[in-house]
Amino acid sequence: MGDSVFKIVIADSQFLVIEALKSLLVNDKRFSIGGIVSTQYELQKVLEKESCQLLITDFVLIDFDGIDDLQKIKHKFPRLSVLILTNSVSKTEFAELSKIGIKNILYKTAERDEILTAIDATLRGKKYYSDEILDLILELGENKVVPEEPTHLTSSEIEIVRLIAGGLTTKEIANQKSISFHTVNTHRKNIFRKMGVSNASELIIQAIKSGWIDNIEFYI
Repeated sequence: MGDSVFKIVIADSQFLVIEALKSLLVNDKRFSIGGIVSTQYELQKVLEKESCQLLITDFVLIDFDGIDDLQKIKHKFPRLSVLILTNSVSKTEFAELSKIGIKNILYKTAERDEILTAIDATLRGKKYYSDEILDLILELGENKVVPEEPTHLTSSEIEIVRLIAGGLTTKEIANQKSISFHTVNTHRKNIFRKMGVSNASELIIQAIKSGWIDNIEFYI
């Protein structure tokens, strides 16, 4: 990206995420922070005042009425690139984001290097999706208009479900399987997403009801 300094605005309301991004960006000479906002009104004001090249936002945690509001910002500031950094994206949300031209989506479980790679790709006008989003794209390709369909966990995911049911923590599972904490966490998120649950208790109940392996329902 040459010697240019890119001005970035962060639109999020999670304190730890904001602090992590600030630390990451401040320590990289390629970037400067144009503003940190937690509302759509504040975002508009910063973009009108500062010449920002990149918006990093979790659209779920800002007071957008919908993705249409994000589209309005893109239309008003056509030179602004947008990187979505969020906890999860549904199929409908992904389709809507793609429709308005947002091709850069990252989950907040991403590590430092992946975040920097995503920022770089976004500023270059190139697509960048986290692994979870790539999985979603594959699912959409295989099931065009099916909001609810049966699916199966991978063998690794099945094993992790059993370990979770056995009461092991993410760290303990990582140690037992000799894989990174991040890898286990990614598996957990994928499992929760596929099974339509938000915690370990719901996961176990759904796994038992579904037969654990052969009949697991997938909701998103």
